[in-house]
Amino acid sequence: MTIIIDGKQVAASVIDAVKAAARALEVDAGVRTGLAVVIVGDDPASHAYVSSKSRMAKECGFISVQHTLPVETTQEQLAALVETLNRDDTIHGILVQLPLPRHLNSEPIIQAILPEKDVDGLHVVNAGKLATGDLEGGLLSCTPAGAMVFVRRTHGEDLSGLNAVVIGRSNLFGKPMAQLLLAANATVTTAHSRTKDLPAVCRNADILVAAVGRPQMVKADWVKPGATVIDVGINRVPAPDRGEGKSRLVGDVDFEDCVRVAAVITPVPGGVGPMTIAMLMANTVIAAYRSAGRKPPKF
Repeated sequence: MTIIIDGKQVAASVIDAVKAAARALEVDAGVRTGLAVVIVGDDPASHAYVSSKSRMAKECGFISVQHTLPVETTQEQLAALVETLNRDDTIHGILVQLPLPRHLNSEPIIQAILPEKDVDGLHVVNAGKLATGDLEGGLLSCTPAGAMVFVRRTHGEDLSGLNAVVIGRSNLFGKPMAQLLLAANATVTTAHSRTKDLPAVCRNADILVAAVGRPQMVKADWVKPGATVIDVGINRVPAPDRGEGKSRLVGDVDFEDCVRVAAVITPVPGGVGPMTIAMLMANTVIAAYRSAGRKPPKF
């Protein structure tokens, strides 16, 4: 019987642990965890994401600050706000919602955030710490960190002897995911669009992670029987059965096909997605603990 991971349930358990950790830090050290979210412009999807992040921060008992800037905000104005938040001791996490409007260059803004406040885990210092195996010193990119929670709950902390294949090599997900699996002692292959005989490479995986942005690309004959399949893709495809012009969300894995072969699988939606905000909250409370000179909890 295939286990279908309930991402909402796992995310809720992480949030419960975050709430407990935030309360304990406030009681023991008098420090209330603070998260600042910055959004520029009026993109509806970005505003929906930011609202859910701010709402969750408040639910966790954090100081939750949202800066909503007009679309005509300049690079200098945005950089100045980041610098102000860097200097604010009540703010432990800074998140600049991406994508930014086209006239703004996101990379210098992300790199301007202090690494210890970079709760998205995108700063080169945090990426470098992960690449060198320093998982305790930096902040991890939220989506790979969330996917690893699923892997650890399925296989334990030590992945020795297991083959893992990550399809995708992006800086946002593919590379950090491979590094996290490697740090847990898995034997890791990073595959991508130029990998020769990709299905054969995937069939060798005890843990198969798909993050390529191609709807339902991974089929059942790509999956080793009994494998754990983590689907990170979010793709919108036409759904004429729901009415004219309607669409639905699917992953990079053909779920209905692969669920027959895998031992453990994540659905889309409802799998990795809910974990991203949960791990953002976890990163923020970790940053607050470090700021207070306390040993942070593990999630």
